[in-house]
Amino acid sequence: MTCGAVLLIAFGGPGNMDDVPRFLENVTRGRGIPPERLQEVMGHYELFGGRSPLTDVTLRQAAALRRELERAGPRVPVYVGMRNWHPFLEETLGRMADDGVRRAAGLILSAQQSEAGWQRYQADVHDAQRQLGDRAPAVDFGPGWHDHPLFIAAAADCTTAALSRLPTGRRAAAHVVFTAHSLPAGSPSSAAYARQVTEGARLVAGRIEHDAWSVAYQSRSGPPSVPWLEPDVGAALVRLAGEGVRDVVVVPLGFVSDNIEILYDLDTEARQVAAENGLDMIRADAVNDHPLFIRLLAELVRRTAAGLR
Repeated sequence: MTCGAVLLIAFGGPGNMDDVPRFLENVTRGRGIPPERLQEVMGHYELFGGRSPLTDVTLRQAAALRRELERAGPRVPVYVGMRNWHPFLEETLGRMADDGVRRAAGLILSAQQSEAGWQRYQADVHDAQRQLGDRAPAVDFGPGWHDHPLFIAAAADCTTAALSRLPTGRRAAAHVVFTAHSLPAGSPSSAAYARQVTEGARLVAGRIEHDAWSVAYQSRSGPPSVPWLEPDVGAALVRLAGEGVRDVVVVPLGFVSDNIEILYDLDTEARQVAAENGLDMIRADAVNDHPLFIRLLAELVRRTAAGLR
């Protein structure tokens, strides 16, 4: 049995403010998020017209992967399915079934593995398959890739590009802060997730030979009484300023595409904290459709397809 298609599995994002309430309902269903936090996040989306760049970036990733597979094989169609917004996974799997796809390699667009960022995606694919019944394509999930050399190289390239925006004489002393989405500290997957975040950061810093780096977390959304992974990026910036750091490069290592959590939590909120504390902050790009990241996705397709033979 060989792979007949690729399914890119992503978080999803709204297209305008009218979409945001239902989108947030999908994201937070069953998670006990306080109403005041949802109102706060609504305000974040409003600053950007309610449109997350995530969907557009994911479609660019799919188009670039399609071209790479046309070039180097296997020549199979590439589909996009989202957990929380259109095209929903059930919509995409239905279209795949209509197109005659019987088996696909499923790539989860989340570098580090956690219950929220990995197992939920798999569970949602299984739910969509159950809805379709016998006509649902089988989906074989690709392996994890938080430390894959091509992902590390792509993230390192983005980090180097950000550092290069500093005056030459200040680059060596700049502190690089790698961020990822925070998780409840007591969740079963949090310790392994944090290890993967730190390992990826160490590998990127080693590749660019930059010794001044640390890991911080962003975008916590749970009840204030529940401990989450720390330090929060804002607290990390305040600490670095107190230690005399002048320049900070923030690298969203835990995200593979631009999204509202980058645009607001880093570009807006963290940047304000940095300015208030006398730090010059530069934010590195997410890997988005970086050619090395696309090569990684193609390699994962080939590895997954090979496992089916």
